[in-house]
Amino acid sequence: MPKRYLYGTVIVTYRCNAKCNMCDCFRDPSRPEDEITLETIRKLPEMAFTNITGGEPFIRKDIHEIVRELYRKTNRIVISTNGYFTDRIITLCKEFPQIGIRISIEGLQETNDTIRGIPDGFNRGYGTLNKLIEMGHTDVGFGMTVQDMNCEDLVPLYELSNDMGMEFATATLHNSFYFRKTDNKIDDKQKVGQNFEKLINTLLKSKSPKKWFRAYFNHGLINYIYGQPRLLPCEMSKDAFFIDPFCDVIPCNGMVQKAVMGNLKEQSWDELWNSEQADKVRECVKHCDRNCWMIGSVAPAMHKYIWVPGWWIVKHKVFKGNKYSIYENCFINKAQK
Repeated sequence: MPKRYLYGTVIVTYRCNAKCNMCDCFRDPSRPEDEITLETIRKLPEMAFTNITGGEPFIRKDIHEIVRELYRKTNRIVISTNGYFTDRIITLCKEFPQIGIRISIEGLQETNDTIRGIPDGFNRGYGTLNKLIEMGHTDVGFGMTVQDMNCEDLVPLYELSNDMGMEFATATLHNSFYFRKTDNKIDDKQKVGQNFEKLINTLLKSKSPKKWFRAYFNHGLINYIYGQPRLLPCEMSKDAFFIDPFCDVIPCNGMVQKAVMGNLKEQSWDELWNSEQADKVRECVKHCDRNCWMIGSVAPAMHKYIWVPGWWIVKHKVFKGNKYSIYENCFINKAQK
């Protein structure tokens, strides 16, 4: 069997029960009858890793069948969710104990519920996490999109996840067709950057190599917030792809306008992936100036160019004594406000 190398993200729905301030997906939901079917999912290629996302994936009544089909063609699956539908999540994890669950929590209780617009959302998500721990589910964690409103909750939320023995994933504000937003921005870059700095130093001091690489990823988020060129090449549409609820295969979720490589409902995977249209999109990606820094595009690049984050880790752990400062980045002025 050929080695699986592709990173795939399956956006199974644009329906969502949350009303997040950084995403207007809920204002433009997909209709259930238009969403990707099991028949189309069966046409997806072999993958090393698959992320299932939305909208809110657990709105799909056939999420069990979707996961079952994807496990026939991928090594690992992680579902991104707001954690609201506790019973559905628990039931799925009992059937698939190897699946990863990442629950989006945007801060401590008051902050989270303000940002996500779900009544009692923090308690619902946190309660789901606790139930997963109680049942012994091993691949579970938090996901947080950092902005002005919640940056001071960044380290406390990490410490909460660490105490619970969970993974902790981070992101920051982006604008794109996927989020239906063009006005997301961080006003106090220094304040947000300094809270990322605290997290990076905490991660560097840990004994986990995985957390050291996460420190590098968070360094890249600071770099992105300040509008700097991307630290690693973006090779979306080559080693990774997204497929949306309408079966359009796209390079990523970071572009202002959706660039479609082909439609898997209408084409076979080989026909689509090797098409002239797909090559045109790859050329567009090659010249993209968005400089996005999201885990979907960064994780494959970190694996492929592992010596870049590797050297950064060595430099900060060995030569800088587990110490990182945002001011070592020449584009940040200490006097800047």
